[in-house]
Amino acid sequence: MDEHIIELAERAMAEQLQRSIDNRVRYQGVSLTECDGCGGDIPKARQDAVKGCRLCFDCQDFEDKRNAGVRRG
Repeated sequence: MDEHIIELAERAMAEQLQRSIDNRVRYQGVSLTECDGCGGDIPKARQDAVKGCRLCFDCQDFEDKRNAGVRRG
């Protein structure tokens, strides 16, 4: 019985991960050079890698962690 519960939990986690991937924000447009969050510079490599980014890595990481528990839909 414990194995069945573990399998159900693993399946639920995999489904949640897939939903998160499917619902992620797809950035478009021109990236900002200064972060909307802290005002710091956004490195050119990040601007090129994440089209339309508006947050530096640290601010984006904070937002991602803050929103990790938010359920949408």
